[in-house]
Amino acid sequence: MLRVALLSVHSAPEMVAAKREMATLKEISMRLRSVSSIQKITKSMKMVSAAKFARAEQSLRRGKALGPASIALSEKANIKTEPTDSTKHLLIGVSSDRGLCGSIHSGIGKAIKRALASQPAGVETKVVAYGDKLRGIVGRVAPEKLLLTVSDVGKRPPTFAESSFVAENLLKAGYDFTYGQIFFNQFKSAVEYKMLSRPVLSPKAIEGRDELNAYDDVSPETLKDYLEFNLACSMFYASMEGAASEQSARMTAMDNASNNAGDMIDSLRLTFNRTRQSVITRELIEIISGASALE
Repeated sequence: MLRVALLSVHSAPEMVAAKREMATLKEISMRLRSVSSIQKITKSMKMVSAAKFARAEQSLRRGKALGPASIALSEKANIKTEPTDSTKHLLIGVSSDRGLCGSIHSGIGKAIKRALASQPAGVETKVVAYGDKLRGIVGRVAPEKLLLTVSDVGKRPPTFAESSFVAENLLKAGYDFTYGQIFFNQFKSAVEYKMLSRPVLSPKAIEGRDELNAYDDVSPETLKDYLEFNLACSMFYASMEGAASEQSARMTAMDNASNNAGDMIDSLRLTFNRTRQSVITRELIEIISGASALE
């Protein structure tokens, strides 16, 4: 009896260790299943992004001419689009509502925050946030600067009708800006994009320009229509560039996430097998020790 009591006292820590390792095995198994499920999701998202990227790249290739066309008139008429002696600035950031694509949205947000911080005293600046991601970034640092926000962006391919609707509402907002900039991501390749800013024509910049009357008298209504069309073209071109950049960035991000999940799965499997081998070895030692004690 004394010997049995001593055996039970000494085996208590071993029993606790065995239970702890069994709990660890269960935790590792649950973590392994969770990471495997995440890897399946990231692989699926990569395939979806690859299909959307192919369509976005084709649309961008067809609409590539809209970029130079939107600034052709200002170059031909030698219209200066610089912030000299301007008191009202407008910053337009083209982003989207969807995430999981790296730093593609935060790059535009940082550029707009730098532009806001560098504004001289006495200059009024407003921001147009094209996409919920950019609205959240600007709204945290300068909510009073937001003039117009656009949501439900990025779920479908960009269209000229949507850009025209935004341009019309922007010009009807009553903010007579004298200098404007549009920030967007320019697509370079499937693994590269670049954040760019381009000037936006303002009503003040083209009023009273003799160069515009070189071929025919241009009425104020015609100039107003042209400004709206020019702004819509700029936003549509920026949206197409941003959509292609976003899908390529999301495709790269999901590929990296899948690879990282694969590495984690291999590590968890190795830990699981080592822990299970340790539990089996301990149980065999306990069985052999018990059998020896009974002899």
